[in-house]
Amino acid sequence: QLQLVESGGGLVQPGGSLRLSCAASGGTFEHYDFGWFRQAPGKEREGVSCISNSAGATYVDSVKDRFTISRDNARNTVYLQMNNLKPEDTAVYFCNARLGGNSIWGQGTQVTVSS
Repeated sequence: QLQLVESGGGLVQPGGSLRLSCAASGGTFEHYDFGWFRQAPGKEREGVSCISNSAGATYVDSVKDRFTISRDNARNTVYLQMNNLKPEDTAVYFCNARLGGNSIWGQGTQVTVSS
């Protein structure tokens, strides 16, 4: 069973950058599609970006041109580069892996954008 561990969150000022990592173990990484989701206090979890097993990427409109998702199949890791961060990006960010009917979540990493 694939397991996911996110890292890279933290406190950053508006306009700053962070790179989130999602390290996977216990499965055939290259077969999975991956996504980054986020959940702010009092709000529903929303999809931020997804990358397929062929590296095709999609983004929610609010992060286009600021966030970049990528994957390194040799390192079994998915990344989310976040630039020009805004206070509204503050949330817990979760990594998700999907293969067929299986959906696996990581534990999340907190991102706080504040001056």
